[in-house]
Amino acid sequence: MAQQIKKPGRKKPPGLYANINAKKKRIAAGSGEKMRSKGAPGAPAKDAFAKIKRAETRKKRRSV
Repeated sequence: MAQQIKKPGRKKPPGLYANINAKKKRIAAGSGEKMRSKGAPGAPAKDAFAKIKRAETRKKRRSV
């Protein structure tokens, strides 16, 4: 199995789902924030979710 070589000092930013889950935790803790509704300006588009799904599928295929 090939191992990925990670370069020191380069960290991948958190993804879309990590940001959504973090916001849900803040809301549950009582931050007063609200989730944006579908189609609202600044809300993730359907394309963003489709792009993530394709990327995850590619990762799974490569790791097998």
